Amino acid sequence: MYITSGRTQALSHRAPQRRASQSSDPTDKAGSPNRLISRHCVKTPDRILIVDDEPVIRETLAEFLQQEGFAVVAVGSGEDALQRAAKQRFDVVLCDVNLPGLDGIEVLERFARVSPETFVVLITAYATVETAVEAFQKGAHDYLMKPIILREVLGKLRRLLRQRELHRENQWLRRELNRLAEAEPGEMVVGQSPAMRAAADLAKKVGPTPSPVLILGESGTGKELLARAVHRFAAAARRGEGKFIPVNCGAIAEDMIEEQLFGHVTRGQPGVFENAGAGTVFLDEIGELPAAVQTKLLRVIEQREVFPVGANEPETIAARVIAATNKDLAAEVAEGRFRADLFYRLNVVSVTLPPLRDRREDIPELAHFLLAKHARALGKRFTGVSHDALQLLAGYSWKGNVRELENALQRAAILGDGPLVTPADLPPDVAPQPADPSAVDELNAAVERFEKRHIERMLRVAPDKREAARRLGIGLSSLYRKIEQYGIGG
Repeated sequence: MYITSGRTQALSHRAPQRRASQSSDPTDKAGSPNRLISRHCVKTPDRILIVDDEPVIRETLAEFLQQEGFAVVAVGSGEDALQRAAKQRFDVVLCDVNLPGLDGIEVLERFARVSPETFVVLITAYATVETAVEAFQKGAHDYLMKPIILREVLGKLRRLLRQRELHRENQWLRRELNRLAEAEPGEMVVGQSPAMRAAADLAKKVGPTPSPVLILGESGTGKELLARAVHRFAAAARRGEGKFIPVNCGAIAEDMIEEQLFGHVTRGQPGVFENAGAGTVFLDEIGELPAAVQTKLLRVIEQREVFPVGANEPETIAARVIAATNKDLAAEVAEGRFRADLFYRLNVVSVTLPPLRDRREDIPELAHFLLAKHARALGKRFTGVSHDALQLLAGYSWKGNVRELENALQRAAILGDGPLVTPADLPPDVAPQPADPSAVDELNAAVERFEKRHIERMLRVAPDKREAARRLGIGLSSLYRKIEQYGIGG
C-alpha cells in the first residue's frame, strides 16, 4: 500500500475507520504512565500538517490519516504551511523536501524557530546518507522515502507521538519531583537541548570532585545556575558541608576585592573562602579580577590556602572555586590582561553555555518553569503559556538570554490574569502590536505601517482634514486617498 506521484494504490485497500478517541497503543490505558498528563483534560485528535506540492500524494495522505483518526490540514507550499502554523498548533508536520518557493529544509528551520514543540518529518524521493544527516542536523525527527508506504507513515507517526507524549510526561514528572522535593528554582539546569544535557551531565560528574570549574557564555545564559547545580551535586556526594557564595568580580571596587575574598586580620573580618567552609566560591566575571588578586587566587587553587590582608601566616581553606566569564579568556591571556597560569588552573574542566537563540528548543520548558516560579511567588494561578505566546517567545532574539526571558515571564505573571499567558501579557518588544513597523522585515510594509500610524496620530491632533493635510505636507485629495487606502476611520 503506497503512493506514487502518478497514481495511488492506497485507496483500494483502505484501513477501517477508527474513532479519534481510540488508540491501539497498549500504554494508553487508564492509569498507565502515558496518561499522567492527559488524564486531566479531554483527549483531542493529534494535528497533522501535510506539505506537498503533488496533489495526489497530498490528498491521499490526508484521506488516509483522517480515516486513522487524525485532524489533518494539507497544503501545497512551504509558505502556506507557515501561514497555517501561525494560526494553529500542529503536533507533526509531514513535509516534502522539494517544494516550490521555500523548500523542506527551510520549512524545517522556520518551524524550529516558531513552533519548537512540533515534530517535523521530511519526505524525499532522493534519500541519501547526506540528506538524512542534514535533515537530522537541522532538527528533523524522521524522514520518509518516496514512494510513500501508508502503513510506514502510520507507524512513524504513532512512534513520534508516543515519543512526544513521553517527553511531555518526563517534563511534568521533573516539575512534580522538584516541587515535592522543594528544590530551589535557582539551583536547577533546565533544558533538553544537547548543550544543556551536556552541561547537566558535567555538573553531575564534576560535582563530587574538588576540581575547579570554568563556565563560559554570554551574560544571562545561566552560568550561576550551572554553578549552583555543581554545588548541589557536591553536597549530595557528602564532600562536606558548606555554603555557596557568589562574588561578582566586576561589581566590587579594586581596593576592596582582596579584603572581601581573603579577609582582613586587623579588622577581624573573614573572607568569603573562609565563610564558604567546604562549600563553593563562585567567582562571576573573573575576567575583571585585578592582576594582584589573580596571583593570590592562583595560590588558593594550587595550595588550598589564603593570605588574609595583614596576615603573616597562610590559612588553610576547603572551598572549591567555580569561575565564570563572558569574555574570551584565551584572548585576554594573549593580550596580557589575564594570567596564563591562573587560566590553565581554572580551565581543568570548562563548559560553554550557548546563547538562548542557539538553543530555542529549550524555550518551551524554560518558559513553563520560569512562569511557575514567578506565579508561585506571586500567589497566582497559571497553567502554562498559550500556543500563540509560545510562538512569539520561540521566535524572539533574546539578546539578554535566559535573564531576559525570565523578566518577560515575570512581567506576564504580574500583569496576566491566567490561566494561560497570552501575547497581550508579553513585553511589547516580544509581542509587537499588529501595526508596529518593527514587526515586519519587508521595507515597503514597514513604511506603510508607519505612514498609517503617523496619519492616524495627526488626525487625532488636528481633526480638521485640511489642517491635518497642511501639517502633513500633502494635498487634501492625497490625504483622502491615504485614508481610504489604509481604512482609517473618522
